[in-house]
Amino acid sequence: MTIFYNIIIYLIQPLIWIRLLVRGRKSPAYRKRWAERYGFCKGKVVSGGIMLHSVSVGETLAAIPLVRALRHRYPSLPITVTTMTPTGSERVQSAFGAGVHHVYLPYDLPGSLNRFLNEVNPKLVIIMETELWPNLISALHRRKIPLVIANARLSERSAKGYKKLGKFIRTILQRITLIAAQNQEDGDRFLSLGLKRNQLAVTGSLKFDISVTPELAAKAIALRSQWASRRQVWIATSTHEGEETLLLEAHKELLKAHPTLLLILVPRHPERFPVACELTRKAGLTFTQRSTGEVPSSGTQVVIGDTMGELMLLYGIADLAFVGGSLVDRGGHNPLEAAAHAIPVLMGPHTFNFKDICAKLAQDDGLITVSDTPSLVKEISTLLTDEDYRLYYGRHAVEVLHQNQGALQRLLHLLEPYLPVRGH
Repeated sequence: MTIFYNIIIYLIQPLIWIRLLVRGRKSPAYRKRWAERYGFCKGKVVSGGIMLHSVSVGETLAAIPLVRALRHRYPSLPITVTTMTPTGSERVQSAFGAGVHHVYLPYDLPGSLNRFLNEVNPKLVIIMETELWPNLISALHRRKIPLVIANARLSERSAKGYKKLGKFIRTILQRITLIAAQNQEDGDRFLSLGLKRNQLAVTGSLKFDISVTPELAAKAIALRSQWASRRQVWIATSTHEGEETLLLEAHKELLKAHPTLLLILVPRHPERFPVACELTRKAGLTFTQRSTGEVPSSGTQVVIGDTMGELMLLYGIADLAFVGGSLVDRGGHNPLEAAAHAIPVLMGPHTFNFKDICAKLAQDDGLITVSDTPSLVKEISTLLTDEDYRLYYGRHAVEVLHQNQGALQRLLHLLEPYLPVRGH
């Protein structure tokens, strides 16, 4: 099975190059740093530390508190954070600057991985969520480098797919040092695939371990007074193709009853920033772009959030938030960053990426689900006109967040045996 897997992964490389070139037409960053994708990272990393891999922006955001805690606890250990996408790369660099090293994780090719691991030579590898790369796992196992899958989740659908691989997946799982699952259901699915009980811990979700720092709160208050001291503001974040149009329609409808209302529109991917500007222009709405630094005037109806790493700040300006990828069938994005600001959170019906988190929020009146543009307009209008209703949903959202925290401390405790004694 391993030989068959390796043959396939070598054969698909030309298709991967084509995909990178195609994506590079919209986002030029995909055409750069190809050498890193094959393990050439000399001079870009420092060996002998901790390596953490987060495949996308969502995992990178969940990893930020963990990386900060590891830097605080083990200040002498270098940390290398790997991602697969330019957006993830930008997120790492905006969160940590020169404080951590960043490269792309190489493709799961034996030669590329050996080249990479010779350079990084980590004491511990942490992979966020569930990225099961057979050659990476086997290479770490051979080198006796501990591997922890943190914040692990495994959907029923993925588990069924993995089950078809039988002994192959069982062997791979048993080479992992520890899986720290988000909940018992996820943990049980790993066990059903052949993971041993002593390789499993249930820690809860790291995504709950976020907070609004006093510095961030102060910045948000200052920006709010600059942008909209006498106006109400709603924010729509992580939006996808087909979604911005619906949200701009909703905003036009809302302006009829709330003429001074300001919308902050933040597309999920940087390549959609110019598209969002064009759609706003076509909708006949006046807008500014956050990247220009221009302060919205009283006549500005939309601000396009076209910067990286500012989502938590922008949530702090808003009275309520819509979290995207949920009115279109993309599975939704993380509602907890909005919840951290104690503002009402709205999402569409498609939230399978955050099923557990959304269920917890909805159960305790911390999430409002809408089905289409009219229901979105109706709910936002109620929230804008009824302050008690708005504060009720905001308070419940942040309470759910606080009640589910603690995964970070549990995970740090589990990592201690694989790292040097603190202070040494």
